Amino acid sequence: MVLEPADNNRLANLCGQFDEHLRQIERRLDVEIASRGNRFRVTGRPGAAEVGGDVLLSLFAMTDHERLDPEHVHMTLQESFMDNAEEAVADDVGEVANDEIITIQTRRKLIRARGANQSLFMREIRNHDLAFGVGPAGTGKTYLAVASAVDALENEEVRRIVLVRPAVEAGERLGFLPGDLSQKVDPYLRPMYDALYDMIGAERVTQLIDRNVIEVAPLAFMRGRSLNESFVILDEAQNTSIEQMKMFLTRIGFGSRAVVTGDVTQVDLPNGQMSGLRNAVDVLQDVEGVSFTWFTPQDVVRHELVQRIVQAYEKNDRSG
Repeated sequence: MVLEPADNNRLANLCGQFDEHLRQIERRLDVEIASRGNRFRVTGRPGAAEVGGDVLLSLFAMTDHERLDPEHVHMTLQESFMDNAEEAVADDVGEVANDEIITIQTRRKLIRARGANQSLFMREIRNHDLAFGVGPAGTGKTYLAVASAVDALENEEVRRIVLVRPAVEAGERLGFLPGDLSQKVDPYLRPMYDALYDMIGAERVTQLIDRNVIEVAPLAFMRGRSLNESFVILDEAQNTSIEQMKMFLTRIGFGSRAVVTGDVTQVDLPNGQMSGLRNAVDVLQDVEGVSFTWFTPQDVVRHELVQRIVQAYEKNDRSG
């Protein structure tokens, strides 16, 4: 493979300090990369070597306008893996995924599905009144759900957004936290605030919250309510009890859509208490109008170490 133009600065950018970018690709794909000037040779299993060549070409194109770092390399590798899986998932849903790249344009940025499962999740949210996204941390479940909610609001498909989380994390209890109730629950809801700020800006979010167009609340506040013409998201749903999950799902009103996200491997409920998400997966699997999208460690879009950590825990759980 010959990379043109033969620009020493761009080639150094591609390879990284002490060839760290090339070593990162080698580790991930189990290949070997030899380089001399602007000539590169990737050797290994045919499929892996081909992916390695494609990744090098993609990264070299980026060097024309930006400085590469390990995150660029990781995301390019990740998208290559996802693209290879795209066609298989597309066949399952009866569509050619490459013909429809799922995107959402918010006020501040264009959000694009990364890979087959993210595309499938966004499509299921559009087509179902109740969509579950289940899988490891870092796969974009919450972010895509919030993006879909913002899109529905901007297109006047719903009148409000309701973002909900159970206030249970790693054994902590609200009563031991400082501040009033609002200050106590705010840390649990912060990831959804951050997603909103990223998409439509802090000032716009504040305005919509003041007008009650966006409501961010702990799950306990949902009891006794009926939510009509709303886009409702329940995040970290693995930390609901069976009773809480049933309560939440029966809040869905006319003209509303709901998305439930969670990771059944990270349950923080007291020992012996059944997760409402796990129970819902069993109970609702065959209910018409309900969809389930299953994310895997290969869908993790954070630092590649996160993906390896998730895989290690999965392996340990299976062997235990």
